[in-house]
Amino acid sequence: MTLKNLRWLVLASAALLWACQKDGFITSGDAGLRTSTDSLFFDTVFTSVGSVTQQIIVANTNNQKLRIARIALGGGASSAFSLNVNGQPGTSFSQLEMNADDSLYMFIKLTVNPTATNLPFLIRDSITLEWNGNRRTIKLEAYGQNARFLKNWRITKDTTWTAEQPFVLVNQLTVDAGATLTLQKGCKIYCNATAPFVVNGSLRCLGRPAPPDWIVFRGDRTDALYKDLPGGWQGLIFTASSSGNLLQNTHILNAYQGILVGGGANQNPAKLTLEACQITNAFDLGLYALNSSVAATNCLIAQCGNNGEPGVGGSNVILAGGGTYRFNHCTIATYANLYQNHKQPALYITNAGGGTPAALDALFTNSIVHGGGGLTEDELVVNRVTGPAFLVQFQNLIYRAKNAVAHAAFANAQLNVNPQFDSISTSRQTYNFRLRAGSPAIDTAAASTTSIDLDGNPRPFGRKPDLGCYEHQ
Repeated sequence: MTLKNLRWLVLASAALLWACQKDGFITSGDAGLRTSTDSLFFDTVFTSVGSVTQQIIVANTNNQKLRIARIALGGGASSAFSLNVNGQPGTSFSQLEMNADDSLYMFIKLTVNPTATNLPFLIRDSITLEWNGNRRTIKLEAYGQNARFLKNWRITKDTTWTAEQPFVLVNQLTVDAGATLTLQKGCKIYCNATAPFVVNGSLRCLGRPAPPDWIVFRGDRTDALYKDLPGGWQGLIFTASSSGNLLQNTHILNAYQGILVGGGANQNPAKLTLEACQITNAFDLGLYALNSSVAATNCLIAQCGNNGEPGVGGSNVILAGGGTYRFNHCTIATYANLYQNHKQPALYITNAGGGTPAALDALFTNSIVHGGGGLTEDELVVNRVTGPAFLVQFQNLIYRAKNAVAHAAFANAQLNVNPQFDSISTSRQTYNFRLRAGSPAIDTAAASTTSIDLDGNPRPFGRKPDLGCYEHQ
């Protein structure tokens, strides 16, 4: 046999040996098995409602087949978790074969059964994997909570909700004309994507400054993938018949449109009063008022607006069709990110919209209107259609605009000055609109009738009040 033939024989034998190894099962205790996580956590899941299913990937990192002797859910059939491996449901699986460099998928779902407690409760279990004498445990944890579920619910008479349990709106909730719904401090309202909160009567939200005592409206998706996405529910709608609405220390977040309010331009007090409220992370707009009356103090309306047309959508605040508006110590700002491209001004005011132009009277004091990173260069736009009475005033203001703002009167305004918010990071999706030391908003507000800020801190803290909803401490 020639040297050349011998070399080919050796190579062929090696290839055959490699093929046999690849087709055979690795039995060594050193066989590698990688899982995408060693623990899995589910955010708060309401009782009797299954969470969004999460997955774990199990990868065979060897160049041979691997046989998993057993995959088992610790709690078995009584567990709050359910297990599915490669499309097959069950609580225990044995002799699972994996090809070399291949993966299998485990899907884990959680359903929480009611308990006697109103507080969140911790649920634990584990998944065990066994192969070649090895054993690995993946921890499963979740918080569950009882809730009151409302389907197509109507408030037909004066009603008070307390904070013992959160409320989950499966479908639309309606407050009938003539009825008042009062929410006590700490109430949490979770709304399905198809569940607007419609007020034909009156809504009174009596939150308090401490965070546990805030009233919160948000979507019902609290799992990690969706809990911070805008557009998760439809928002609060105050119809033409509504009146006497008061929201104190209330946070409206992740809505498609935070608040819509129409009619009642001449109501006194205002049709909608907002005191120390936040409207944040809305997809289309934060607050839209059409020929209405709104009084807002110490409010943050931030990170709202994607696409939209001028005066129709895409802004933090739109005041259209005339009306009467008073904003004091408010911060209105959006910085473009993946979810809010910020094409429209943060604040848009017009007497047009809704048919015939109507009288407009708007006063903004001690406020900040700002933003950046989007397609708009004017964060403040005032549009006037001639005819009815028109008065728009800004006193003690920081705002950003490339073009001159027509049809408005300014006093003590700082144009295109950076308000120096504490920290804004669109890449990390963190937005802190408090003021940094040295901010031009500090000590530049006029004397204020409000003695605290959005955090409940004293105002003024220095020699004069600060602009915006936060007082630098």
